[in-house]
Amino acid sequence: MNTKIISYVISNLFRILMCLFLFPLAISIYYKEGLRISISYIIPIVLLCIFSYFLAQEPPEEQSFFSKEGFFIVSLSWLLISIFGALPFIISGSIPNIFEAIFESVSGFTTTGATILPEVEHLSKSILFWRSFTHIVGGMGVLVLVLAILPKGNNQSLHIIRAEVPGPVVGKMVAKMSYNSRILYIIYIAMIIIMIILYVFGGMSLYDACIHAFGTAGTGGFSSKNSSIAFYNSAYIDYVTAFGMLAFGLNFNLFYLLILGNIKQVFKSEEAKYYFSLIIISTLLICLNISNMYDSVSRLVRDVFFTVSSIITSTGYTTANFNSWPTFSKTILLFLMFVGGCAGSTAGGFKVSRVIIIFKQVIREFKKVGHPNKVLNMKLEGKTIDKEMINGVNSYFVLYFSVFIILLLLVSLDSSTFLTAFSSVLSIFNNIGPGLDDTAANFSVYSNFTKFVLSLGMLLGRLEIIPLLILFSPSIYKKID
Repeated sequence: MNTKIISYVISNLFRILMCLFLFPLAISIYYKEGLRISISYIIPIVLLCIFSYFLAQEPPEEQSFFSKEGFFIVSLSWLLISIFGALPFIISGSIPNIFEAIFESVSGFTTTGATILPEVEHLSKSILFWRSFTHIVGGMGVLVLVLAILPKGNNQSLHIIRAEVPGPVVGKMVAKMSYNSRILYIIYIAMIIIMIILYVFGGMSLYDACIHAFGTAGTGGFSSKNSSIAFYNSAYIDYVTAFGMLAFGLNFNLFYLLILGNIKQVFKSEEAKYYFSLIIISTLLICLNISNMYDSVSRLVRDVFFTVSSIITSTGYTTANFNSWPTFSKTILLFLMFVGGCAGSTAGGFKVSRVIIIFKQVIREFKKVGHPNKVLNMKLEGKTIDKEMINGVNSYFVLYFSVFIILLLLVSLDSSTFLTAFSSVLSIFNNIGPGLDDTAANFSVYSNFTKFVLSLGMLLGRLEIIPLLILFSPSIYKKID
């Protein structure tokens, strides 16, 4: 294992994280929040400065690394940023319990949006800002940001992106991965700025517009209001947020194709077609199921469309109490929690592309019954799906449900009902945010042990299990020089 390149990347990660802490520090100074709040950002900055100094200062001569190092770097980085991200909550006294602070930090960076806070409006503005700012840092991937900023980049960096960007396939838009990462972040930041402008136009203050744009872009769902987006009671804001969430739930490669003017290729995207079809069908079915609960059709469509958009993209913003909806509607929402958004997006879940592949495998098996000797190839996005990808999806499917069951068993020890345990694990593991029953509002009902398990579940879901498991595998350390 190339330990020098690992040290170099982590060192650069610390420098970037150190710079990111300057944003909430500036806000705390601007709003004159006091010395303790400011120190809660200064201490992590100083610690990161010290650690980065003692790690690699210059790039090593041997910069080659493979998937093993890529997985190791990603999983270690996410554990470290989660710990450092929790420090402002602990030092400021906003969340003094270390397990709860780490839960909140992990939830932010993994864009889960689950919280242990019964209400958030008592928090300082800079703490609320940092809490939501973690969404945009973790949404695209903190190491994608590292690769975007580093002056040099080679194709081996694809091992890092493959480990960090969720989905069965990670494609390159341009030859060099550093340029590829920069393109992703330019598109990402441009879309965030557009969301901020649209929110301000809808009557939000600039501060609130930033908070909710971060939550929408990272598909995380942290808000500065206890009642989330429902606080504004605005059809304009509801629809801007809903369409914004759906946009960030799409594969970012599609936006790059739009910039190049390749509109035909965008409309040919099979994953996007399934994604939008699922949204439309789910919205219609839920509208029919709960129509008797509404007097206004426009309000019915608005609440259902918003909720479906929020759940499938794993954002977790709310405008309606879907916990009071009939079982049929809640079952659809649970299914959407499982499916999630598109590969290469900021959304969580199993991913639409994987569901498509599994569905096509089932169809192929039915066809084989009538034609057992016929070779039937499966295609996705116009390309034949190779055996390696099919095996990868099948393996992940088995691993996904194995880990899900283990988490469910652990969480059920501390849950009052099966629905609470099941929806909590499904929500946490797929980086959704709110659960059902006792965790519809927040996760404060759980013990410190369960909060730790759920924090681990969020990281497993965001990194899609394998990178984090590799970090704790004894065999990976045997060959370290």
